[in-house]
Amino acid sequence: MTTAPRREPLAFGDADEVVVALRAAGHRVSRAARTVLAALFAAERPVAAEQIADGLGGDLPALELTSVYRNLERLEQLGVVSHVHVGHSPGLYSLVRDGDPEYIVCDGCGAVVTADHAALEPVRAAVREAFGYEASFTHFPMHGRCAACARRGG
Repeated sequence: MTTAPRREPLAFGDADEVVVALRAAGHRVSRAARTVLAALFAAERPVAAEQIADGLGGDLPALELTSVYRNLERLEQLGVVSHVHVGHSPGLYSLVRDGDPEYIVCDGCGAVVTADHAALEPVRAAVREAFGYEASFTHFPMHGRCAACARRGG
């Protein structure tokens, strides 16, 4: 049985470990890079670059949006960050801790849930069986309705 390709898990436990890896890769670590990392480690769910630039609602210093995108791109190339596209909104960014995270999104309320890779294997198996495709829910998540929205008919 084949599964969707996954990145090897990364061992970044905190922002300081990422800073060490960035420097080892020859990157300069600016105040903006540290702030972006602090935002990603503080966020409980994937966040938009605009939220990071705004300082996560005032918890962190505000940054120029171009600087945030530049740092997110560099962190993504290093394998520290991944992004997901939810609906028609801008990409949302999160840390890659145990391989690329996979997501399920509620079309009713917009909730974004990180799904366990193994729990999605039956879904991948059904898609593989029916269509011959290896499904992945990393860059584009699986959509549906959460239990609360399904009950409300929303």
